[in-house]
Amino acid sequence: MATSSPLIIGVAGGSGSGKTTVAQQIIRALGHDRVTFIQTDSYYRDRSGVSPKERKQINYDHPDALETELLVEHLDALKAGRPVEVPVYDFTDHVRTGTVTAQPLRVVVVEGLLVLSEPALRGLMDLKVFVDTDADLRVIRRIDRDLRERGRDLDSVVRQYLQTVRPMHLEFVEPSKRHADVIIPDGGYNRDAVEMLVSKVREMVG
Repeated sequence: MATSSPLIIGVAGGSGSGKTTVAQQIIRALGHDRVTFIQTDSYYRDRSGVSPKERKQINYDHPDALETELLVEHLDALKAGRPVEVPVYDFTDHVRTGTVTAQPLRVVVVEGLLVLSEPALRGLMDLKVFVDTDADLRVIRRIDRDLRERGRDLDSVVRQYLQTVRPMHLEFVEPSKRHADVIIPDGGYNRDAVEMLVSKVREMVG
């Protein structure tokens, strides 16, 4: 258990921007034994009480799709030195299938689309990072991920991108960039920027 309040780092950016890559580089640099990694994707609301047809009509790119209040509660607990039970989410059926325990290590990295768009989350962050990547690269990465990892077909991925992903990015994600302490162009492929970020984090951790 951490002997002092964990340092909380928020990593935001558009879908496919390279947020996870940047977060993983921070974790590798500091050591897995010092970092708790939380993805806001784990906090999608459980839809087990909704019919499969209705689940397909939900806008999963809107902030209301996430149980942000639970994430805030969990971050408060981690800051206080208490472990939390992070939901495990099934993206194919849109239901929670269990939980995994997250310990209050020295650093907590919180990664997700809307990390910087929610005032309650921003207020808990010691360092706010935005990963800024061109839209064409983001959409290609998203298509590849959804086809390989989330059991989606190409038509549904493209339809979702046009109907909700892009509009919600413009409304919520892109404007949140102004709240960032650090902006990383080109995601995890910007080695110099990531190295500067890691140096900053090491300095803050001590």
